Amino acid sequence: MTLLQARGLVKSYGPTPALRGVDLEVAEGEILAVTGPSGCGKSTLLHCLSGILRPDAGEVLYGGQRLDTRSEADRSRLRRTDFGVLFQFGQLVPELTAAENVALPLLLAGQGRREARAAALTWLERLDVADVADARPGEMSGGQQQRCAAARALVTEPRVLFADEPTGALDALAGERLLACLTRTAHERHTSIVLITHDASVAAYADREITLRDGAVDPTGLGADIAPAPTGGRR
Repeated sequence: MTLLQARGLVKSYGPTPALRGVDLEVAEGEILAVTGPSGCGKSTLLHCLSGILRPDAGEVLYGGQRLDTRSEADRSRLRRTDFGVLFQFGQLVPELTAAENVALPLLLAGQGRREARAAALTWLERLDVADVADARPGEMSGGQQQRCAAARALVTEPRVLFADEPTGALDALAGERLLACLTRTAHERHTSIVLITHDASVAAYADREITLRDGAVDPTGLGADIAPAPTGGRR
């Protein structure tokens, strides 16, 4: 079943076009990799799909309903309930512990402190970082910080996780551990994932891949600036 859909998305920054009529569909529980060279419009596409930005033209549909025409308040509410967003550098609040960071979306949604902490600890355990629950970001490795950020993005049990270059700041081993956690979660929870990456070894974890070039979907699917995927990857 199609959960998320883009039809003819167009977005420009001043005179500079970022998206030129992008069409795509994401099925429920599917991991879709969006690949392409730097500057091709991948992050802009994610921001439009997640409701962070409104496209200049075209439509974004979530569950068959227009997302792009909703108010900013409604789109923000969706990002606290149905959507999770994971950025390249995690963006944890430095003054809070890992458990407090993960619990934050639930607290903002009005959940009680005890219940929010319990849910946070559960997700830290699922992503193999329960041992740093009471540590602050500055006391963690980069891989631990990013898995805590993933736990925060997933603690609301979103239907769609948007991950923008989630391994870009990690070494190969930490990146593999994060991707294994995300793909396991997607399969267990039927969470759809839109995975933005320029790295074919990351895209290999997806069920399906599309390539953007100059703001449009490349019909050939050939990413000339993407390194070959390693053997044994998941396609």
